[in-house]
This record gives sequence, structure tokens and C-alpha cells, in this order.
Amino acid sequence: MIIDVKNIVKTYKTTKAVDDVSFSIKEGEIFGFLGPNGAGKSTIIKILTSRLSLTSGSVMVAGLNPSKDREKLHNIIGVVPEIQNLYERMTARENLNLFAKLYKADTKKVNELLERFELSERADDKLKNFSFGMKQRILLARGLLASPKIIFMDEPTKGLDPHTARYIREIIKEENNKGVTIFLTTHYMEEAESLSDRVAILDKGKIVALDSPQNLTRSSDNLLKVILRNNETINLSLENENDRDKLQLLTKNNEILSMESQKESLEDVFVKLTGRKLV
Repeated sequence: MIIDVKNIVKTYKTTKAVDDVSFSIKEGEIFGFLGPNGAGKSTIIKILTSRLSLTSGSVMVAGLNPSKDREKLHNIIGVVPEIQNLYERMTARENLNLFAKLYKADTKKVNELLERFELSERADDKLKNFSFGMKQRILLARGLLASPKIIFMDEPTKGLDPHTARYIREIIKEENNKGVTIFLTTHYMEEAESLSDRVAILDKGKIVALDSPQNLTRSSDNLLKVILRNNETINLSLENENDRDKLQLLTKNNEILSMESQKESLEDVFVKLTGRKLV
């Protein structure tokens, strides 16, 4: 396993931000990490990337202990944070050159990434004149400077227009196809479902589910898609008394043309497990 997390706890005074969390990630996997704001996602990313110490438990990332092997760790990981912490008075090229030196990366990679992210023509413009989406591309390029084995991405498509969001998802797939492990947090359920090999759902500092999207959203015999003879389609839950009564009445009146088990969405699963929508 390229990431191995065992019984980690992070306490702030009397509050447990992370409460006995364990999981492992295979090399080359896209691992989706889902949960509402305040669930503990960003705290766990900070622990895995050595920016925050543990209260208890153990973490190994590519065979390294983040709290003891920080420099070695930073040479093999990339981080795309939720907040765009870029130097806006500097140019795109200057931003990437600075971090290339910090990561001890080949500065030739800067030009390659500027071209790859379609920013060569704006490379010598200051970031304060860039759009939000262009800044996000610079942030992602920065995360790839060290040719990382693992990339931690915290809401990489948040607030982006559909075109830029799709572009970044394609970059994620490209990197993963090269064997890079992706640790992804997102509030977009379709994104998590289409990209992730497995997803973990975190709530109040605890993992409440961990499986492939396909297994988490498998068809449920309790959810029915009913097509009526008048071509109207309705969804009914056998867990709901009113829906059961409605189904019985429709059957009695011979109004049903067909019906089949309905697949739950990832958001349905999340709401069922946590009682909250992703916000």
C-alpha cells in the first residue's frame, strides 16, 4: 500500500477533528475522500502531507513517516490545496520557477507545464491579471513540478466553469494513467463517481463508508422506478408507507406498465449515512 493510515486521531483542545480513522490506498489508485465541510477531510490531508502532527495513531506515505521524513516526502508528493495560495504579484513563470527550486525539480519542467496547461502565451503576465480558472491551472501545474508519485487534490474543480473543470479532470486521468496515485476530495458526486476507484465517506471525523462507487450505489430492491400505462415515470421507495400504499393502488388499478429496481446515487448514499447533504 502506498498510503497506510491506522487509527489516527487529531484533537484540538476537547474537540476530535479526526476520530480513530483507518484506511489504506493502493499504488496507482484514485481515492475519493468525501464529506461535508468540517468533516475532517482537510485535516487528514494536512496530516498525510506533514503539515499537521497527529495526536495518536500512525501514518505511512510511500514508506515514509510524514512527521519524521518531511523533506523526502515533499520530493515525491504534489499538493493542490483548496485555497489558491499563489503569489499574484509574480508572473506565472516566476511562481513555477520559485517552487521548482523549492522542490529541487528540473526548471525545464516549468516550460513543459506552461505549454501543457496552455499558458505559454501568458507565462510572463502577473497572476493578478489571471482568471480564477487560469490560476487553478497554475496551481495544478505547481503540484506536478516534482513529477510526484502521489498527488493530493483538495477540491481541484471547485468554482470552475464546466470547460475548465472537464480539462482538469482529464489531467487527473492522464496522471493516473501514468501510475500516479491520486488522493481527491470533492463535493461533486458525479466527479467522484466517474474518477474514483474507491471512495471514503467521512462524517464528524469518522469514516462511515468505504468502497467502490459501484458497490456503494448498487441497485436497491427498496427503490423502484415505475412506468405507468400513460407513459408517466415515478420513483417509489418501499421504505415509505405512502409510497407502498400508492404502489398497491396502482397495482390494483392495473396502471403499471413496468417497474425495476432503481440505483441509488452517491449523494443518496451520503445523505442516508450522514443525514446531511454535501455543502
